[in-house]
Formats: sequence, structure tokens, C-alpha cells
Amino acid sequence: MDKLVIEGGTRLAGEVEVSGAKNSALPVLCAAILSAEPLTVTNVPRLQDVATTAKLLTTMGASVERAADHTMVLDCARLDRLEAPYDLVRTMRASILVLGPMVARFGRARVSLPGGCAIGQRPVDLHIKGLQALGAEISIEHGYLEARVERPGGGTRLRGAPIFMDLVSVTGTENLMMAATLAEGTTVIQNAAREPEVVELAHCLNAMGARISGAGESEVTIEGVERLHRADWRIMPDRIEAGTFLAAAAATRGELLMRGANPSHLTAVLDKLREAGARIEVSGDTIALSMPTRARAVNLRTAPYPGFATDMQAQLMALDCVAEGTSTIVETIFENRFMHALEMKRMGAQIEIDGNTAVVTGVPQLDGAAVMATDLRASASLIIAALAARGETVIDRIYHLDRGYEAIERKLSGLGAKIRRTR
Repeated sequence: MDKLVIEGGTRLAGEVEVSGAKNSALPVLCAAILSAEPLTVTNVPRLQDVATTAKLLTTMGASVERAADHTMVLDCARLDRLEAPYDLVRTMRASILVLGPMVARFGRARVSLPGGCAIGQRPVDLHIKGLQALGAEISIEHGYLEARVERPGGGTRLRGAPIFMDLVSVTGTENLMMAATLAEGTTVIQNAAREPEVVELAHCLNAMGARISGAGESEVTIEGVERLHRADWRIMPDRIEAGTFLAAAAATRGELLMRGANPSHLTAVLDKLREAGARIEVSGDTIALSMPTRARAVNLRTAPYPGFATDMQAQLMALDCVAEGTSTIVETIFENRFMHALEMKRMGAQIEIDGNTAVVTGVPQLDGAAVMATDLRASASLIIAALAARGETVIDRIYHLDRGYEAIERKLSGLGAKIRRTR
């Protein structure tokens, strides 16, 4: 199993380019199921989750081609296996996103209950309730979720309906939005997720011929159409990757010029970094950060967009670990998302956890140690801690990283980090 070996204490400095967003690419790739015509997607990051999604679509009968380094052409004209098997779904919770498109286009689907990072419960109840409102009959048997549409007279088309999301859910909103594009009539999703990735998916679907309005607000309206057509789409920049590199530069008192970002997606993160003492300038798609002195501790509370993203909580905790002062971090999204804190304590971090709250007292210096990554964003936070630490850190179980960060060792090495992969 691969490990990362990091020699800390080096100030990060230089330029880095932001890759395409994993959390945007996955639903866009699944959207290809909705059409019998090709979808060409550019700026697709080279990630394990993307490869898993491509393999899943291929297993279902799709043609998936890498037309160029970061371009994929997906043709779902001849899907002949309307099933997402356990051996693929267990590694990636986003596999549930094939459910809505399959039911919408074919009137049936069989999807294994998902796996993925062990950061807490992410129930599929919202997906089930929404599809049932659209007219699907759903059962769970032998670990599989089976959906079917059987209308009087033999029809298999979903029917538009009002849907209220009990909880704000990104994948729930995306799945139901995709399902509603081919439904008969109008669907209104209330309490919808407002994340940029949801907005980008809506724009992609509209480019394919869907009629979606309100994306980015709490109420999204979808007027169903009979079919979608071919389209070209470019994946948005990865706001979580961008935030991770900015936090790493701040933790090492470094200087970073980031290109290809979308600063409007990073408002909450940039505000916190400025509060910590970073000097930040934004111009177009570039962000310049410098941290001339030790960071100041910052409090944060995760919340659905436009609040502070749960996917950036661990990275800011790493910064707080070496900051001056004491901070309070409240995690409101996932109940198990403090597992990285135990590993950081092995490096000398002072962290006390009580339920969904962590109190972090910054120390002048962390010490390198052997640690273990527990999930994707925990992996990134341990890298940040290791870069800021004294001596060598070995991070085990880094396969999580390959799910969500493209060429992270190469990019960090380009900024001066002493980092290498080993077994």
C-alpha cells in the first residue's frame, strides 16, 4: 500500500494550476446516461473516482473514450445493463448518481447501496423519497436499491412533482434534478443544495436541452423534456483543491500564485485565510497569497454553501494547529469528520474534541510522525500538517488522495515541498 514521505519545514512558494473539480465531474459524467447522443467533457481531472465512474458506465454498456489528456467523450446510446454493481459502488458513494438518470431514461435501475469515505452517515433516503414523488416504485433487496416506473398503459416516464428535501443534500439535489429533466411535467425541488457543482450540473443539462431554472437558489424548477441531445461541457475548477493549496501555503508561511481558480466559489475560505493573517489578492482567475508571519487561530463552523465547506474543515484545522491562539471548529455536516484530529495529535497538535466541536490550541511547531489517512480530506490535512512540521512524516493509506487530488505530489514538489511516494 502506497505511503507519502514528507520532510517538513520548507516554505511553499511558486505557481500552481487548479485542476478540474472532482465533485463537478462525477455528476456530469453520470448525466451522459440521459441522452442517446454523445457528451464531450473537457478539463476532466485524472482521478481514481473519475476512472471508477468511467468503468461503471462502461460496465453498463457505454462507450467512454479519452479523446485527449483531460477530455472524455461519453456515448450512452447502447446501455444494455441497467445496474451499478457492488464491486464498483462500494468504493465511491457518488455512484448513486447513476440512479436518477437511469430511471428517467429507461424507467428502471438497480444500484448497489453505496460505500466510500467513512466520515459518517450519508443516507439515500432523500434520493428514494424524491424518486417516489416522481412516480418510481422502489425496493431494497439483497443490498441493492431497485427502482421501476410502471404507469397505466405501459408508460415508463417519470411525472413531474413538487419535492421538498428534508435535509440539504448535494447528491440528492443532483440526482433528482437529473431524473426530473426527462419527466413529464414540471418538478420543483425545494430546500435544494446551492453548491457551485449543482449549478454547473444544471448548466450542463441545459446545454444538453434540459429546461432548468433557479439553480444556485433554494428552489429549483425543472420543466421536463422528451429527450436530451449531444453537448460539449468544460468542468469547473476544483474549489476544494484550490482551498487545500492555499491552506498549505498559509501553514508553511509561504507565497503562492494560483491560476485557473474561480475565486467567487472560495469566498468563505478566503475570508478565513485573511482572518488568519494571509495577504490575498484576487484578479480574474488568479489568487495570490502570502503569509509573512505565523497564522492567527480562526474559528469556523461548517455549513451548506455558501457557508464554510465541510470538505475544507480538516485543512483549516491543520492550519489552526500551528497558529497562534485557540480556535473552535464546529462540524455540522458529518458526525465522524474529526478522525484526522487523532492523527494530528500524534504530531504534537493540541486538540480536544467534544461531540461535533473541536477546540484547537496552536503550537509553535508540530513534529513529524507516522500517521494514517482515514478519508480523502483527512489525507490532505495530514499533508498540510506534515509540510509545517519539523522532521519526517510518513502518511499511510494515501489511496484516498488519488480519489480526489490530481498529481498532488508533483504540484507540491513544484512549490518546493520535499515529498515522495513509496510503498
